[in-house]
Amino acid sequence: QVFEPFFTTKEVGKGTGLGLSTVYGIVKQSGGFIWVYSEPEQGTTFKIYLPQLTGTKKQQESLREKKDPVGGTETILLTEDDESLRKMAGKILEGYGYSVIVAKNGIEALEIATKGDRLKIDLLVTDVIMPAMGGKELADKLRIEYPRLSVLYISGYTDNAIAHHGVLDEGVSLLQKPFSSQSLAKKVRGVLDNR
Repeated sequence: QVFEPFFTTKEVGKGTGLGLSTVYGIVKQSGGFIWVYSEPEQGTTFKIYLPQLTGTKKQQESLREKKDPVGGTETILLTEDDESLRKMAGKILEGYGYSVIVAKNGIEALEIATKGDRLKIDLLVTDVIMPAMGGKELADKLRIEYPRLSVLYISGYTDNAIAHHGVLDEGVSLLQKPFSSQSLAKKVRGVLDNR
């Protein structure tokens, strides 16, 4: 049950219950498995097992670059209310050469993008459903300042919930959570290349 989306033992407003399901999805997509052991009043242990890569780090990077050139130098505004996912996605994108500006919600992203000297933002990567201001509302407001702004929505919710927020329209780019680093990088590159 601990790996099911939206399962949480935290009080209301203290967590979405998506953290462990996201970890589980990433581990499974990577060909690994996760083991959990819990003992009352002793705590819980998680062990993650991932397949070992062969070759040197340089060989692996060279192979990845030849296989799929997914990096870039564009500036991405990443808006995600889940702190661990925000940090992870930011590091992944920076690892592919992008400049990443992060915001914890739509209101903060709007403030960052519209304050003082106007930033050059090539792509908005945003969660669909967030407290205070969702991704669709954020994208609509940012397009007033940045009419040619490309948007990639990310979500762990079902298609019905996403459609309710007006995001499943034709031509909208969406990446379902959980996602691998490679699928995030490919999707970002694809959206940027189709501007």
